Amino acid sequence: MKSPPARSLLAPLPLLLIALYALSILLANLTLNTFVPLPLYGLLSVGTIFFAAVFTLRDRIHRAGGLNAVYVAIAAALIVNTVVALLTGTPWRFIGASFLAILAGELADTAVYQRLIQRSWWTRVLASNAVSVPLDSVLFNLLAFWGDMPASQIAQIIFADIVIKYLIAALFAFRIRRAARAAT
Repeated sequence: MKSPPARSLLAPLPLLLIALYALSILLANLTLNTFVPLPLYGLLSVGTIFFAAVFTLRDRIHRAGGLNAVYVAIAAALIVNTVVALLTGTPWRFIGASFLAILAGELADTAVYQRLIQRSWWTRVLASNAVSVPLDSVLFNLLAFWGDMPASQIAQIIFADIVIKYLIAALFAFRIRRAARAAT
């Protein structure tokens, strides 16, 4: 079996995707405690709208730059977001919750994606998101809001986070996949 060509982290596409990835997480963190009630059930954090793009961006980084580029993106996002949080006076509980949720969710997603690297892109994306979306949502919201909000509200936030992240990530994945097919 022929090995895939070496990919460079310095190529324009991986660098652009890494920057967008870190920016998406930053925007999510800056808007994490602003909520919109959903019509039937759930409290949607505005940050979720930005964070949903992260899952697809990371998968595209994986494809464009390989596993090392994914690790660089995760590290860059953690550093940028921690520095900005410290500079903006973000409470330590949000900084810690974000850091741990990003680290656990993104590394879990990357591990699943990597194990399925020989499978179709859709299989890799769906399986890795099936692990990382709930892990990130539950871990972040419990760490960020437990003790400050009633458990019923936290449950609504977690529910909305998971549903909206899946919907937005699916929309991004569909559009990216469609564009890639049109280009070939």
